[in-house]
Amino acid sequence: MNEQVQPPEPVAGDRIDQRAERIKQATSEAVAATKDKVERAADRVEEGLHHATDKAAGAAHKASDKAAQVGERGREVYDETRDRADAWLEQVRDYVREKPVQSVAIALGAGWLLGRILRH
Repeated sequence: MNEQVQPPEPVAGDRIDQRAERIKQATSEAVAATKDKVERAADRVEEGLHHATDKAAGAAHKASDKAAQVGERGREVYDETRDRADAWLEQVRDYVREKPVQSVAIALGAGWLLGRILRH
């Protein structure tokens, strides 16, 4: 009478609990893996945005520096032109002081010629 005793089969409720536990574990692992992937993607996006911002700032600095250079060069050219005009005007004044009659004759001739040109 050697009867072998088999362990009792798990009750259906226990099997449901075990499977539910496995599903919860698998869900937790999937959520954790998804979180890691999302965090890595967010880090890459953030890094890309920082890089793009740095490049834009660099370009803005270059443009600002170039505008400052152009402005400075414009002031230099303006000053040079004004100095030349002042020198030319001084030469004209000296000529008029030295030769007043000829200056008046030249002015009259230039006025007459300009009047003829503007009439036609």
